[in-house]
Order: sequence, then structure tokens, then C-alpha cells
Amino acid sequence: MNDTLKTCIEEKKTSYTPIWFMRQAGRYLPEFREIRKKNPNFIKLCLNSNLVNEITLQPLKRFDLDAAIIFSDILMIPYGLGQKVEFKKGFGPILENINLDKIINTDPVDFVQKLLSVYKGIEKVKSNLKEKNLIGFTGAPWTLLLYMLNKKSPKNNFDFNKINKDKYLVNRLLKKIEEMICLHVDKQIEAGVNVIQIFDSWAGLLPKNELPNYCYIPTLKVVEHIKSKKIPIICFPKGIGENYVDFCLTVKPDCISIDYEVDPKWIKEKLNGIPIQGGLDPKILLEDKDKIKKSTENYLSIFKDYPYIFNLGHGVLPETKPETIEYLIKIVREKK
Repeated sequence: MNDTLKTCIEEKKTSYTPIWFMRQAGRYLPEFREIRKKNPNFIKLCLNSNLVNEITLQPLKRFDLDAAIIFSDILMIPYGLGQKVEFKKGFGPILENINLDKIINTDPVDFVQKLLSVYKGIEKVKSNLKEKNLIGFTGAPWTLLLYMLNKKSPKNNFDFNKINKDKYLVNRLLKKIEEMICLHVDKQIEAGVNVIQIFDSWAGLLPKNELPNYCYIPTLKVVEHIKSKKIPIICFPKGIGENYVDFCLTVKPDCISIDYEVDPKWIKEKLNGIPIQGGLDPKILLEDKDKIKKSTENYLSIFKDYPYIFNLGHGVLPETKPETIEYLIKIVREKK
């Protein structure tokens, strides 16, 4: 098996730079858009194990990538906990009002039952994916808590004090979320994933003094659980800037994924050998070839002789051309 990505994380060395992309299975691919057109309900799509298998493998049929990442969504956890989740076109996710008692009393057996098709989808991908790593994922406790309480993306309306005001609710909910994340990850591992990525998409919204309470400590609990399963973990606490260093010291992930606002030279010096993933701004892929080549080679030269996985600093944008992804992979593969 081609374990280059896993080897890069676990042994901190590789004969070449492994590459995959966040949202590599997604709206920029015409074959994905075809499926999406026929399946307008996004949650139902994530629960269709045959389509999960097909969509997950779409980018690997097109491109020379080192890993597949399962097609799913971080909001499958609130869905599994009985909170209704809908995706509205042009708006994003909408979640219903939280019923704390219902969520706290969710039986783990019922949670797994609701998400069984997700795990079946992973099994199907695994049986079709002979030579590559299969990445499973979850949202981090803070990001899931935020969606569940905010009921929509916090992009344009976020008030930390509003989220933080009912400490009883927050603490009980956070504890349940941590428990269900661990269960969700366990089931993904049982189904066949061999790397886990934790997405803390909204970590950057936290005030610095609250990062330990909401980001570091809750994520650490999940990371320690996954480490007990002997599976490598990539953490992506997007938007926390200079606090990436404290995050790594506290949480001790096997690999850290950086966003495009992080200076790659600075982080390389600060992290003392922890494998690093990502960094390139997805918007660069909308530029001309020279700009793409220059930016890509900059990351490759900075991380030469360092355990590095090539990726973007966030997901592939829907307006990205598939040919651009092809071109980018070629640059990475040819750079020695």
C-alpha cells in the first residue's frame, strides 16, 4: 500500500511530498455537480452510501492524489444528536433550536444508527481504494458547539458573550459533543479510515483568553482518545494565527494543518519538527499559471527536507477549474 501520507506524519519523513486537498470531492468537479443536481437534500446525500463512495472516489479517478477524504460533513454530528440540519442554497446550514435534554439523552446506539450509512459509505470506499490512505474527519468540539448554538454559520453574526452566557448549557453540551465525536471517529476507524483530521473551522473567532477552554482542552480530549486507537491525527484550528504554537504545545497533534494567513517560514521554525500540512491560499488557484507555480514552489522550497503534506489553507473553491488542480499536482510531483 502507498502509505506516503501516513509515513510522513508518523515517521516524519517521506521520499516525496504527499498531496491531497480539502474539499477535493466537491462543487468544482462537473461530475459532482451532476450528482448534486439530482440530490438537492445535502444531508440525504451524505447518508447515501453508494453516492458517498462514488463522490469520494471522483477526484482520485481524475488526479494523482495520495489520499481520499470521505465525502461527508461536520454537521452530521448535530444531525446524529437529533438536531435538525438543513442546507439552504446560497445561505449554508440552518439548524433548529436546541433541545438540551433531547441531545444530552441521545443514546449512543441511536446516534450510530442514524449515521450508519456514513460508515457503510466508508466501507465501500475502503474496498475500492487499494493503494491510498483514507482520511476520516470530524468537526472540533468548539466549531460544533458554535453551529449548534448559533444555528447557522457564524460568518456574519457572531457574539461570543451570547454563546458563553449560559455556562451550564455550554458545559453539558460540550461534554456530549466530545463524547459523540469520539464515538463517530471510532466508527469511522472501524469502517476503514486510517488517518483522522479534526476541523476547527471557527477557532479563529475565539478571544485569545478563551482558546484554552473552548479550543485546546476539548480538542486535546478527542486527540488523546484517537491516539489510543493508534491512528494519526491532523488538526486544523483555522484562523488562530500565532496561537498555532500554543495549540501544538497543548494538544500535541501528530500533524498540524495551517491556513493561508500563517507565515510558513515562521511556523516551520516554531514547530520543531511537527509535520505540517497545507497553507496555500485557495484563491491563488483562480490566478494565472505563473502565480500558481510561484506560490506553490515557495511552499515546497520552504518545507524542503521537512515533513510536509501539500494542501491548501482551506477547501478548494467551487470556481476552481479541474485543469488547475491537475497543473498544481504536476508542479508538486515534479519538484524534487
